[in-house]
Amino acid sequence: MRTNILLIIIVLVSFTAQIKAQFAVIDPSNLAQNIQQVIQTSSTASNMLNNFKEVQKLYNHTKEYYDKLKAVNNLVQDARKVRDAVLLVGEIGDIYVNNFQKMLSDPNFRDEELATISNGYAMLLNESANMLLEIKDVVNVNGLSMTDYERMDIINYVYDRLLKHRNLVNYYTRKNISISYIRAQKTGDADRVIALYGNSNDRYW
Repeated sequence: MRTNILLIIIVLVSFTAQIKAQFAVIDPSNLAQNIQQVIQTSSTASNMLNNFKEVQKLYNHTKEYYDKLKAVNNLVQDARKVRDAVLLVGEIGDIYVNNFQKMLSDPNFRDEELATISNGYAMLLNESANMLLEIKDVVNVNGLSMTDYERMDIINYVYDRLLKHRNLVNYYTRKNISISYIRAQKTGDADRVIALYGNSNDRYW
């Protein structure tokens, strides 16, 4: 997995030295398939924890490379949009890992509720991986016979959907946290929930 991300970075960096715009030869399918391999929805608490640990492990292994990918500048337009699409998938993973880890320590959630929330995240992550796979044939110059304009149209379309999907994951997260906050208000423990998730001017509720 780390090799795949590093390869993407190397390919993207190589475009900074090119004067003429040329389509990026990047295969994001490996990243998407690795995400899909660790997403297995289950209603049991033990499988929920195991699946979360696998996603967390994948996230921790790739975070360094997502960070490096963010620092890559001066890319041609097509390579930049592919990079940004990959980063959106990384951001979705970041939202899930960081917030669900807090939910696991939140007494306002029952095990079966956490399993349901985990399944929701699993479906959202899987959808983001599928969207990334849609770029596979487009970014491979040996794949489909397209003009640069047609390729950019598809990349822009996938990127826009991933952006909306990232916002959906944020919304899903806020709504789940709001359940804990409402329950905490009833028991006079709202300050603890705010301390756990952060006080962001009614960001979550």
